[in-house]
Amino acid sequence: MSASSASPPTDRLAPTADGITPPWLSVLIPVYNVQDYLRECVESVLSQADHGVEVLMVDDCSTDGSAALMRQLAARDPRVRCLFHEQNQGLSGARNTLLQAATGDYVWFLDSDDYLMPGALPGLRALAERHAPALVMCDFRMVRTPMKRKHRWRGELHKRTFFGPERELLNDRSMLFIGLFEAGQMHSWSKIAKRSVWGDQLRFPVGRYFEDMGTTPFLALLAQNYWYEPSVWVAYRQREGSILHTPNLKKAEHLAHALSGLREAAAKASLSSAAKFAWAHFAARNFISAARMAHRAEPAGCSGLIGHYRAEFERASPISLRELELSYLRRGWWIRALRLRHWLARADVSKVRSAA
Repeated sequence: MSASSASPPTDRLAPTADGITPPWLSVLIPVYNVQDYLRECVESVLSQADHGVEVLMVDDCSTDGSAALMRQLAARDPRVRCLFHEQNQGLSGARNTLLQAATGDYVWFLDSDDYLMPGALPGLRALAERHAPALVMCDFRMVRTPMKRKHRWRGELHKRTFFGPERELLNDRSMLFIGLFEAGQMHSWSKIAKRSVWGDQLRFPVGRYFEDMGTTPFLALLAQNYWYEPSVWVAYRQREGSILHTPNLKKAEHLAHALSGLREAAAKASLSSAAKFAWAHFAARNFISAARMAHRAEPAGCSGLIGHYRAEFERASPISLRELELSYLRRGWWIRALRLRHWLARADVSKVRSAA
């Protein structure tokens, strides 16, 4: 269902009691050992930001020159504020600190080794003034040096984050879930939301990998309406040693539990069967990825872990395993059905061994 876009937004920012108008946007940048990238990141924001934008950075106990660079950047521009952790809290803790300190109507998380593309902030400002969506999703591009022809062929210059209607103000939650889960791009830096949607309760899970998967679907549940902007607003740099390239059992465990609590949170949401399938398929992909990660990290002793991951997958899925398998077969997704059965069989082996 489309929300009406004819009526102007009614929640314009008004001056506070002291006559100061709060910023319309807070750009939130967690910082940890990114001295080589931070200046480019911050300048990509300030070069296109008006005076209604605040840039908040928090140093999470960097051991390079990041903290000193933060102070330099803040000294040059009053729109920049710096915070400093006394103890390292990880990415989730840093984002939570920033969210607590933000004063903007909208909040946009930006990783400190990434940067905004030209036109991103003016585009968001125009969208916010005309439609005031509670949640905005934008596209991104990969940053590689060099960017080879094979990377261009993969579409890395423009990666979609949502499979659904473009440039419409919508409030169909089923369509939102379908578009998010089918695209599979849950990262927080491609989601701009009103600070009121985050509220005082929704926060990133501290001490866990795949923290974006543990927040973005919940943010989608809370957003009254949404907008997908198919413009490339973020340049994403995937550095050496990323989560996907360094598997271990801890990361596999966190991936298997990434959607924990979502089924309970969505219990009162009226989701279509298509939305539930997209969600279940995403949960199945998490299960398979976690199982593979565990197998690569510890081939000889992973069967019991895979059984645990299967149980978590079934708790996270909004439909039964049998329903998911039948849906795969109805769609002609034979390879996906076989792949799921393969890893489920490994989980069944662990059950047999436990019984013995």
